[in-house]
Amino acid sequence: MAEQYRLILEPESEVGYLVRALEMPGVFADGPTPDACVAAVREALVAAISVMIESGQTPPQPAAVDRRSAQVNIRLTPREKLLLEEQARQDGFRGLSDFVRAKLMSKIA
Repeated sequence: MAEQYRLILEPESEVGYLVRALEMPGVFADGPTPDACVAAVREALVAAISVMIESGQTPPQPAAVDRRSAQVNIRLTPREKLLLEEQARQDGFRGLSDFVRAKLMSKIA
């Protein structure tokens, strides 16, 4: 399963590269080369998935399993939106949509 997660790799001036999994943004790694970075995050993903399974949780499906084509619109106050965006950033998400989906799906999956 860890091999199927999509990775986001970015150059980082101090360590070389940073990488995180799209489906599990709280799992990330760094490394001096892209290959070292990807290998490190795959290892971290295997560990994270194992812990989830052992504790009775269901790991998120890889993005390629189900294409996300349905959309939901939610109205928020400007303050609510700012609070959610800040929490999303703190939790390692780049966007509000992925944050909301991941949080809600972890509650019902």
